[in-house]
Amino acid sequence: MIALAAALLLAAQPAITLDGTPGQGAAMTGRVPPGTTLTLNGQPVAVAPDGAFLIAFDRDAGPAATLLATLPDGRPLVRTLAIAPRAWRIERLPTLPRVSQPSAEFQRRRAPELAQIAAARDKASDAQGWRQRFVWPASGRISGLFGSQRIYAGEPGAYHSGVDVARPTGTPVAAPADGVVILAASTPFTLEGNLLMIDHGMGLNSAFLHLSRIDVKPGDRVAQGQVVGAIGATGRATGPHLHWGMKWHDARIDPLLLAGAMPQ
Repeated sequence: MIALAAALLLAAQPAITLDGTPGQGAAMTGRVPPGTTLTLNGQPVAVAPDGAFLIAFDRDAGPAATLLATLPDGRPLVRTLAIAPRAWRIERLPTLPRVSQPSAEFQRRRAPELAQIAAARDKASDAQGWRQRFVWPASGRISGLFGSQRIYAGEPGAYHSGVDVARPTGTPVAAPADGVVILAASTPFTLEGNLLMIDHGMGLNSAFLHLSRIDVKPGDRVAQGQVVGAIGATGRATGPHLHWGMKWHDARIDPLLLAGAMPQ
């Protein structure tokens, strides 16, 4: 009887625990028994040796996601997550056409730049920053929100893929969490300017655009709060600011949801 009661108690305990709220552009951490395999909508999710994991949802994620865990004893567990929608800031410009076609020079340079970014995001590291509470890489006025979008004469433009912080050129930029540098542009990219990318582990990475300088190099390990560069206006920027973008695998997520309110 005691053994049966213990087995029933074990079976009643939740094998998947989640911390956070599922929503468009949001990330969550969770825990499963060590040795569990996990998928989100059929795609593999990395699980740390202690059973901890990270999942996130794209800006345009649908209303539901399926988390499937296969426990070490082979039992499957399914959790259906309701993804909260968000009301994005939409600006309608009915009399303005969408931006003009890119020049041949832009197209020539852009393909290898995109290849560098894709190759960087394919790099996996053992960084543990994904476990930390993220901090803002720079404090100041938020001049651009993640997910905002313009509609030109009825044609949607690309949505804003990060959050912008307006500060003067030369303002230090710090690592928002521990990580490994996976890209540090040696020359300015056409759009991003001086681009720095940091892998935080488990498929989570940060990108910092328009920098005036980069203080680290690929392969460097950086600690949360370490200065890694400075704000600038390189690339396609109308003024000095930091654009901070984040991705979990292919999902673009909102840095503000990880870092919280901007400190005063």
